[in-house]
Amino acid sequence: MSGSMKDKHVLVTAAGQGIGRASALAFARAGATVVATDINADALASLAGEAGITTRVLDVLNEEAVQSTIAETGPFDVLFNCAGVVHGGTVLDMADKDLDFAFELNVRAMIRTIRAVLPAMLERGGGSIINMASVASSVKGVPNRCAYTVTKAAVVGLTKSVAADYVTQGIRCNAICPGTVDSPSLQDRMRAQGDYDAARAAFVARQPMGRLGTPEEIADLAVYIAGATYTSGQAFAIDGGWTI
Repeated sequence: MSGSMKDKHVLVTAAGQGIGRASALAFARAGATVVATDINADALASLAGEAGITTRVLDVLNEEAVQSTIAETGPFDVLFNCAGVVHGGTVLDMADKDLDFAFELNVRAMIRTIRAVLPAMLERGGGSIINMASVASSVKGVPNRCAYTVTKAAVVGLTKSVAADYVTQGIRCNAICPGTVDSPSLQDRMRAQGDYDAARAAFVARQPMGRLGTPEEIADLAVYIAGATYTSGQAFAIDGGWTI
């Protein structure tokens, strides 16, 4: 049943805060057993003792760590790739090192985790992979987000490729494309602009609903997609009407 994760084993990356944390909690509430991972042990501590959730420190940039963690804690029915980074700037502002890091964390890290969980999913005859993309991708051009938009467009392509390759083998792969979500990382970016109130007002103004999204709203969509058994290869916009 869509929305029910009873007896499902779920891996969530970047689960220490924001959308990842909200998603780990939402999957657990839906009946799943969840392995919540993050590079930040202190952030993961907030999930300690939550029913249905175990935590594990994981650097998704480390191939060996990804392989060993999934070998020790899997197999998984659901993978939610939530780790990512946002760089500002246009194509003229974008440093090669920033683009390289954006590809490493936003794209290659997802490829690592998919490669690690997929063989067991195939062996068991099914699985759901969810990748965190963005409406700033192949969906919509957004000013001053070149590295982010390029790499999130790659996530949409990765999602569709995996979906097409394994649709006949019980594997579903979908992407979530949020608009602006009121997460700790967004708070950090607003403070970094020097005028927090003006930055927040600008982010709110571009959402036709007149507010920012919440991590819990994205988490609810993740749980739905994980159980949506007739859906694969889709990029789900959840953006307050930004792409209407």
